[in-house]
Amino acid sequence: MMKSWIAVVAFGLMVHLNGYAKDLPDFTELAEKQGPAVVNISITQNMRAEHAMPFPGMQGDEQMQELFRHFGIPGLPGQNGAPQPEYKSQSLGSGFIISSDGYILTNAHVVSDADVVIVKLSDKREFKAKIIGADKRTDVALVKIEATGLPKVTTGDPGKLRVGEWVAAIGSPFGLENTMTAGIVSAKGRALPQENFVPFIQTDVAINPGNSGGPLFNLAGEVVGINSQIYSRSGGSMGLSFSIPIDVALEISNQLKSTGKITRGWLGVVIQELSKELAESFGMKNTHGALVAAVEKSGPADKGGLEAGDVITKFDGKPIGTSADLPRAVGAAKPGKTVAVEILRKSNEKMLNIVVGEMPTGSTEAAQTNKPAGKPEFNRIGLILKELTVQQKKKINGKNGLLVMDAQGVAAQAGVRRGDVILGLNNTEVQSVEQFSKQLASFAAGKTIALLLMRGESTLYVPVKIPAAK
Repeated sequence: MMKSWIAVVAFGLMVHLNGYAKDLPDFTELAEKQGPAVVNISITQNMRAEHAMPFPGMQGDEQMQELFRHFGIPGLPGQNGAPQPEYKSQSLGSGFIISSDGYILTNAHVVSDADVVIVKLSDKREFKAKIIGADKRTDVALVKIEATGLPKVTTGDPGKLRVGEWVAAIGSPFGLENTMTAGIVSAKGRALPQENFVPFIQTDVAINPGNSGGPLFNLAGEVVGINSQIYSRSGGSMGLSFSIPIDVALEISNQLKSTGKITRGWLGVVIQELSKELAESFGMKNTHGALVAAVEKSGPADKGGLEAGDVITKFDGKPIGTSADLPRAVGAAKPGKTVAVEILRKSNEKMLNIVVGEMPTGSTEAAQTNKPAGKPEFNRIGLILKELTVQQKKKINGKNGLLVMDAQGVAAQAGVRRGDVILGLNNTEVQSVEQFSKQLASFAAGKTIALLLMRGESTLYVPVKIPAAK
């Protein structure tokens, strides 16, 4: 009786699994049709070994270097004029052909600093490739091989991807050419630290070293992204992979192909995420938008009337839901174009017309920190403040500010620290320690205020809740 029951359960389970298998996607046709357009990329970089030692494990050992010098042993690399040896560093990546005359997309980090780039096709032919250009901000690179009649991929619309949709990757993980892995879209528009120009596609597709630069396909066999990064504690796949949307990559590749460089729009602002506490301090009902923490003097935003404390809610017709949306929208704008910028200023909606500039390279300096003298009292939120000297004001373009000499209590808990410079309180510029203290006294306990801080070369808003009187 027990055996019969087990047989019935096993049969039912088999039927269930067979039915489930029928619902799973079939990637065989995709692999056959699109596989030939995916390439293996090998990189060779000539390196010079500085202070190399002739025995393993001795590199950088100063005591051993001194021992050799003491005994006058000649010929040590990098010592006594002896030539430093050169060696070749090799790495692998992936790419895919976007035009039949040999243009190939890959990651910038795959071909970065390469001396020789070799592209290997699925039919085993090898070509020496030329790097047309690379953009490290988006991690996109365009390379070219001298060949014609090549198979090429079809590109799709990443905007139509849905979370939970099946996708597949083809690449060369650990050098294993034309390997296919599959999974689902885990999230869209993912912002990663220091990567604010790319709205990444997050998937659970198994991506490993060597997959970088390879294509991400939808079920229609269209490329929707370039596999770029993984989150891993082991170096291998942990089900968290990130791909650059193909429309972003193609925009970059078109600029690289036509000019060899990337031109991006620029406003000249420092922005930060609008937290619930900051939104409350500004009298806002939601956290939609990008909070302007600072405006560069004489920059496009400054000339267009944008001010610190403004919240940008729409740029050139594009809604700005979070601060991560703004750099992408501005970067995509053509320098010299006049765009409409919708903002919220002190709870009032306002429209500005700003001429977009071209992104430069540069930075500004901020005031330096000093230790407090004596034992002054902490103010209502736990700060000891000092007015800036004339020299310190010059370093922040002549602005008034209050130097944080020490921080404790609610201010320290909110993230204010010694050395910060307070530039404003709730969109009002600070003038003196006395004026600042009077403003603090006017707020009821439990009210959240917004402090505009300069920290190093950056500015940011910090929400601080007024504590109850002791």
